[in-house]
Amino acid sequence: MEARQIIIRPIISEKSYQAIDHNKYSFEVHPKATKHHVRAAVEEIFKVSVIGVNTLNVKPKPKRRGLHRGHTRRWKKAVVELAPGNRIEFFGT
Repeated sequence: MEARQIIIRPIISEKSYQAIDHNKYSFEVHPKATKHHVRAAVEEIFKVSVIGVNTLNVKPKPKRRGLHRGHTRRWKKAVVELAPGNRIEFFGT
């Protein structure tokens, strides 16, 4: 897999912005990507040094609109910790 296929999009939320203060960035990643794949992709795309990667599978939540039932999609999330002094300017912080 190529780096652009592994990193799908950044996660933009209040919780992710608070984590940026601790040099941690959140991304939605390909469901079959491993921690090693995510680390290599972030280092290649953003030219930074990665200390650690934590991944988790986000489970679908049940949703209902009137009589129609369904659920949200499942996806994989990665929280990447960068070395001190490294930043990703993509987030605009």
